[in-house]
Amino acid sequence: MQLTSTETYTRPDGYFRRLSAIDWLFGAGLLAAVLFALNRYGAHMDIYEKVILFLAAPTFAALGWHFKAVRWLMPLVAALSLLAIAQYGGALDMANKRFLLKYMLSSQSAILWMSALFVFSTVFYWIGLLARSPSGASIGSKLCWAAVVLGFTGMMVRWYESYLIGSDVGHIPVSNLYEVFILFSMITALFYLYYEQHYKTRQLGAFVLLIITAAVGFLLWYTVARDAADIQPLVPALQSWWMKIHVPANFIGYGTFALAAMVAVAYLLKSHGILADRLPALDVLDDVMYKAISVGFAFFTVATILGALWAADAWGGYWSWDPKETWALIVWLNYAAWLHMRLMAGLRGRAAAWWAVVGLLVTTFAFLGVNMFLSGLHSYGKL
Repeated sequence: MQLTSTETYTRPDGYFRRLSAIDWLFGAGLLAAVLFALNRYGAHMDIYEKVILFLAAPTFAALGWHFKAVRWLMPLVAALSLLAIAQYGGALDMANKRFLLKYMLSSQSAILWMSALFVFSTVFYWIGLLARSPSGASIGSKLCWAAVVLGFTGMMVRWYESYLIGSDVGHIPVSNLYEVFILFSMITALFYLYYEQHYKTRQLGAFVLLIITAAVGFLLWYTVARDAADIQPLVPALQSWWMKIHVPANFIGYGTFALAAMVAVAYLLKSHGILADRLPALDVLDDVMYKAISVGFAFFTVATILGALWAADAWGGYWSWDPKETWALIVWLNYAAWLHMRLMAGLRGRAAAWWAVVGLLVTTFAFLGVNMFLSGLHSYGKL
């Protein structure tokens, strides 16, 4: 194949040659961890869980090779989680007796720290934006990373705590509104941090962290008003391996749609001359918005398909026009139309930004409003 002077071609072996020794060590460490888990706990897993676990090694290795921060994030979360697990000694009541657990690494303590750090991160991002302070934005970024570390640690420890309550209670922590709000915050923050690093700009943190802080505010209210932090057994419909893949895929969609909407707000402000000299160029904002919606749409499509397969397994039918299913379809159609208009009609500018903002309202109702105001087969998710 001949290439013109403006074309480039990267051979697959060229990509692997660019990987460093640390990249290969990271991949080998993941493979070793998966093999250890299969050897130690494989007898307690079904075939689907074994396949998911085995595929985790190349998936997260590729993620770490592309997003270098993951190479230290995953080992750090693993180390903190194992430290917390060692403190428990197999007894859940140690959470209130051991200093490190009580004030830092029990699931509730870690998630409270996560919440506080996200709020402080938002404040420093805004200081950095309004005062044109690189140090303020830098502190905001570091606090956001710290919140991500403690949030993921809290989720891992909560997973372990659920098994301390009982083997029949133990489950991956993505089963109720309390847990998925944590997941939403983590995914939105992690995608933002990737774009922050990729585009070498921290000005958007002030906007994206607002939606995360709002989620944290709801999470804290929900914890106090509904005792939502208590670990409960799964209802029968959720006792399925489908939950382990459907819910995370769904919330990658929700998180990136929310990120795109907040970037759209920044776009609208800049296009009207507000904070224009402090925000990235309009084409950068447009590109982040487009890429976030593209990623979100891909994962939301996969999640919708997985949800249909799960429904067939749990309720005997792929689709029942349940309110949650109907609004998921509305969300999918909204972003499908957005992407179609961009690719086929060149949708850009304020119209695309306003559409992304409206899309967040539609997504919020599908995520939360359905649980508040409607009932159906998904009524176990009500407030």
